[in-house]
Amino acid sequence: MAEEQTGLEERIIIKDQHTKEIDLVNRDPKHINEDVIKVDFEDIIAEPAGTYSFDGVWKASYTTFTVSKYWCYRLLSVVLGIPLAVIWGFLFALISFCHIWAVVPCIKSYVIEIQCVSRIYSLCIHTFCDPLCEALGKIFSSIKVALRKEI
Repeated sequence: MAEEQTGLEERIIIKDQHTKEIDLVNRDPKHINEDVIKVDFEDIIAEPAGTYSFDGVWKASYTTFTVSKYWCYRLLSVVLGIPLAVIWGFLFALISFCHIWAVVPCIKSYVIEIQCVSRIYSLCIHTFCDPLCEALGKIFSSIKVALRKEI
């Protein structure tokens, strides 16, 4: 009985990972579109002083802009939202797949291979370059430089 309860809890936890509750009020909780999408009527259309249209035209323009922006966005969301969500989901799944199954294994393989090359390179440097540098150091250590100021 306890095993059945544990199995049921595990299935519930797994289901909850894939069916996350979404916030229908705050739809941008990480504020990724904070400075991009805030476009109001006043940001697009403005009449300078002395060049005013009729008040009715200005109000109708405001209402038309606001309502058409609202409904065009909703219509585009209905028509293109789901297909684009599928495309973006596929793209990020592909990126994740490539990273997990290709990039990380290649990097790990490269690190393993380069360790061997690094040891051989280090051995060659210490074998050939260290004695040469020590010999050159001894040769040039006996050189003395004297500076004189001639008048």
